[in-house]
Amino acid sequence: MLLIDIYVIVLGLLLGSFFNVVAIRLLKNQSVSFPPSHCPSCKHKLSVFDLFPVVSYLLLRGKCRYCKTKISSLYPVGEMLTATSIFVVYKVVGLTPELIPALILTIVLILAVLTDIREKLILDVITFPALAILLILRFFIGSEPFWFYLVGGVVGFSLLLLIAIVSKGGMGGGDIKLYAAIGVALGPWMTIMSLVLASFVGTIVGITLIAIGVLKRKEPIAFGPFIFIGTLAAYLVGEEIWYWYMSFIW
Repeated sequence: MLLIDIYVIVLGLLLGSFFNVVAIRLLKNQSVSFPPSHCPSCKHKLSVFDLFPVVSYLLLRGKCRYCKTKISSLYPVGEMLTATSIFVVYKVVGLTPELIPALILTIVLILAVLTDIREKLILDVITFPALAILLILRFFIGSEPFWFYLVGGVVGFSLLLLIAIVSKGGMGGGDIKLYAAIGVALGPWMTIMSLVLASFVGTIVGITLIAIGVLKRKEPIAFGPFIFIGTLAAYLVGEEIWYWYMSFIW
């Protein structure tokens, strides 16, 4: 079991490195596979020793080996986020059929975080394929009937659309479509919990950033990271959160 755990962590780090590339290139409307990995500043092709997840960043002290330009800290953050998320999902869900939709959901959430933090965009080219795959998977995999997950997709899409209308654009179109995919993965009840948790965490973080002067009032903030937190929390421990809440208020 320990060897499997190590394998999952290493695989997660490698996937995280790849997802960084995917996020950056999709935002620039570039090919994911070509050209090979290179420094965005000097364009020098990166060697194998430059591409070890997290380790290379630390050894190079966050700078390009060739031009010494500073490397964004989002690279190791994305790698560690991916490895941690995939490992936690694997440990909680286990080697069951449910692990397949769980990993698809996790991957689309990670990519949404990486693009939203960089450009405040959640791309259709990421969300639509994930939505289609999750719809197909939920036809075969799930503890509830297919219609339950279909309703979840409608609920997720409708809630975010309503928020966008009421807030007059306060919620982006990418968030709305992402929540359709989340709804299909979680079903209606956990989708609602996901949004509540994401909004709660987002509000706390936003108020804190304003208080310490990092964020200005009414300045937009990427909601993707909070969707990530709220959705995985609802998916993995949603029932426990609900039972805790009910015992607390009663």
